[in-house]
Amino acid sequence: MTIGFVPETSSATTSPASRTLEPAEWTAIGIPLLASPREVVKDLHTRHLPSPSTAVIAVYDPDGRIRASASFAGRSGVVDGWERRNALLSHLRHVIPHDLRLRTPVRTAVLMICRDGVPGWTAEDGAWMWGLRDACTLHGLRCGSYVTLTGDGWHVIGENRAGRTPNANSWSRARTDQAPAVASGTPQTLRRVSAR
Repeated sequence: MTIGFVPETSSATTSPASRTLEPAEWTAIGIPLLASPREVVKDLHTRHLPSPSTAVIAVYDPDGRIRASASFAGRSGVVDGWERRNALLSHLRHVIPHDLRLRTPVRTAVLMICRDGVPGWTAEDGAWMWGLRDACTLHGLRCGSYVTLTGDGWHVIGENRAGRTPNANSWSRARTDQAPAVASGTPQTLRRVSAR
C-alpha cells in the first residue's frame, strides 16, 4: 500500500473566479421574468428602505405574492459567490422554511442589491448572481431575478428592464418623510425582516 498526497487538479478545486456569473450565463439559466418589475422594486424598497451596500432577498409564492423578505448589509468588494451564497442562505433560513421536500420548486427568490456605482453589471454582481442561484438550489427555491438599485435607478440584470425610481438615494428621503413614531414621539426602528 502506498501512502502519499494526490496532487490537486483543476477539477478537484473550485477557484473563487469560477464562482461568478456573467449576464449571458445568467440569461442562459432561464430565469423567470418578473411580471411587473417596477411594482416589485417599489414594494421591496418600501418594505426595507435599502441604503447603498444593502441586499434585499424576497421569496414569492406562485401567485406572485410576497411570502417573506429580509435585508442585510453586504460587504463591498466581495467577488466570490461562495461568501454571497452563505449570506443569502443564512437570511433565507431565518425568514422561511426550506422547500427541499418538494420535487420541483414552486416559490421564487428575487434579490435586489442597493449599491453605489454604475448601473450595469459588475464583478460583484456576478458573485451575487452565483450566490443567489446556489442558495436557491440549497433552499428548494426557484432562482428569480437579480435587480440592482443605483443612483441612476433600478435595473433587472439580463432582462434589459429598468426605471429611474426608486433609486439608491431614495432611502434617505423616505426615512425622513415616513419614519414611524411610537407613543413617546421618537422614531421607531424600522424592521429589516418581513414575513407573512
